[in-house]
Amino acid sequence: MRLRNVKDSNLIINNSRYIIKDYKKYKGNFKSLFKNDNKINIEIGMGKGDFIIGMAKLFPNINFIGIEKFDSVIARAIQKIDLEDIENVKLIKMDALLIDEVFSKEINLIYLNFSDPWPKKRHSKRRLTSHTFLKKYDNIFEKNNNIWLKTDNKKLFEFSIESLSKYGYTLSNVSLDLHNSDFINNVKTEYEEKFSKRGFTINRLEAYIKE
Repeated sequence: MRLRNVKDSNLIINNSRYIIKDYKKYKGNFKSLFKNDNKINIEIGMGKGDFIIGMAKLFPNINFIGIEKFDSVIARAIQKIDLEDIENVKLIKMDALLIDEVFSKEINLIYLNFSDPWPKKRHSKRRLTSHTFLKKYDNIFEKNNNIWLKTDNKKLFEFSIESLSKYGYTLSNVSLDLHNSDFINNVKTEYEEKFSKRGFTINRLEAYIKE
């Protein structure tokens, strides 16, 4: 989700204790940043932070890393986290294409919330559930592959179901109307909150590959 420019966004990012600046040097050892052995879950394209903040508060014994490439968006997330003073959240400003250059065999779960659908067929490789990205994710999971996806875009959801299934993922808890399902502990993103109020249905699935 894009956002209007946030004043002094670079200053906010550079001075934040939540930002991991030299993130590549922690490859394979991100747990040292949290100073515990708790599992690490990441959200790729975290937007303005509502989801990752909510999850961190709901699950204090899990470490969360939010990934976002837009300065103004991540700056807004930092402002929100500062108000909460949460210890189990870190943020990285980077492009998701670098994901396998940053993490190595240490991630428990990936959240893909309302990712860019890249609707044109020629851009399909840019979708975060394309074969291109699924192959990258193989290198970052600690043990089992686990992906949780939410989107209001039905075509992206259909694409993701096909792509994940072909890659070898097993799908579970598939919902075409999340907010009218029996799923509990759903933490909404800012996008989800906005568009569900307008009557948009939310699609959700969990996908995994076990060793």
